Amino acid sequence: MSLPTVTKTVAVLGSSYGGTRAAQLLAKGLPKGWRVVVVDRNSHMNHVYVFPRYAVVPGHEHKAFIPYGPMFRRPDARPDVSAVFLHAQVTSLSPRSLTLSRAFPEHGVLEPEKTLNFDYAVYALGSHLPAPIDVWGSTEDVDVKTIAESTPDTNANRSPSALPLALETKGTKAAGIEWLKRYRSRIESASSILIVGGGALGVQYATDIADVFPDKKVTLLHSRQQLLPRFSQAMHNEILSTLHTMNITTILGERLDVPSLISGETATVADGKKERVVRTLSGREIRAELVLLCTGQKPNTALMAQAVPDAVKSSTGLIRVSRTMQVAVPATSHTEPSSQADGRVNIPYPHLFAIGDSADAFGAINSGRSSAFQANVAVQNILRLVNREEEGASGEHAELAHYEPDPPAIKVSLGLNKRVVDRNGDVASSLGGTPAMEAYGMWQLYGVETDEAGMHA
Repeated sequence: MSLPTVTKTVAVLGSSYGGTRAAQLLAKGLPKGWRVVVVDRNSHMNHVYVFPRYAVVPGHEHKAFIPYGPMFRRPDARPDVSAVFLHAQVTSLSPRSLTLSRAFPEHGVLEPEKTLNFDYAVYALGSHLPAPIDVWGSTEDVDVKTIAESTPDTNANRSPSALPLALETKGTKAAGIEWLKRYRSRIESASSILIVGGGALGVQYATDIADVFPDKKVTLLHSRQQLLPRFSQAMHNEILSTLHTMNITTILGERLDVPSLISGETATVADGKKERVVRTLSGREIRAELVLLCTGQKPNTALMAQAVPDAVKSSTGLIRVSRTMQVAVPATSHTEPSSQADGRVNIPYPHLFAIGDSADAFGAINSGRSSAFQANVAVQNILRLVNREEEGASGEHAELAHYEPDPPAIKVSLGLNKRVVDRNGDVASSLGGTPAMEAYGMWQLYGVETDEAGMHA
């Protein structure tokens, strides 16, 4: 078997909203002789914003998983630049190479090392999703399991021998669809549900469940006095009013007492079912058959901690980046701060970039939109550095673009037919939502033109 011709490589680790955007721009802009290699543990792009809806409303599950193939064969991609997608997990990372859970000899990733060398890399591995939308997690007692474990499920703390099995059993469209169906059955069978966390995920779950199953007792518990605290009071007021209209019991300013959840205390109700008994730190008792923990995400940065330990902040687990989206480390008295990093950090490996939820991106909210904008900056800078190299010049002093976060903006569904938008404090609500949450538009956005039947691909 002849091995492929060695080309210069930009590796993209993770292909959600930011990683996919980066890969598409690279395929369009890299010069001849370069390739883009995208690695993701999922066979399809997971459109996670519709997961809570599809875990409540049946018949749309297939629309949440978008095939990668057409994304990287767009008409605007350069014909002399290859874009390769590898369905695998990254098991280790160094500043110049990564190791995969599987070999791809046709792309130069050979047994036994399964190593891919790269010239540039974009780290876009995002964050670990909360249990109620984590299709890699269990649907059985997932709330207790998640909160009881001291560390999230990461590539770094799993044995390499277990990874191929995980890819076979999870990480596919079929497995994701089955997960959403099982989760819906679990929600449908519970007569009372407690949702912990008053962010966008908790609010969407609460309102969707109450809209589809109006006879269920739904309780939303939030540790702060304001729902979606990063946004305006007007946004909070609109959501709170809708929760009241939908008969959702809302408890604000109370924090869940974690030991009470883990203890597994139950009480038998009139129909013979058992409800879990949990308490807040103040001692308030709450009973529910099902508890959904929608309490935020953890950045998936264990691999970067292997490659550049000082780049990962111990306080948050996020990756330090400069305004150029290059991976950065703290400046010391013994080194000159980088002029590209606002004088506060150094850039030890100018070819490494980080974007999305895993990056400490100057206050940007965690969203697909923010990740895509960061991808724009990272790719613009990679192309400038690459072009200077192609011209025989050093990229060290190339003028690079800087990232500035947009003002916070968010759209939250409040049941199947209502949504509220906050754009920099300007709040407006509207009716007319659809059960599928316009998923087809996301397929189109990423260049996958299809019809209803084609969305099963």
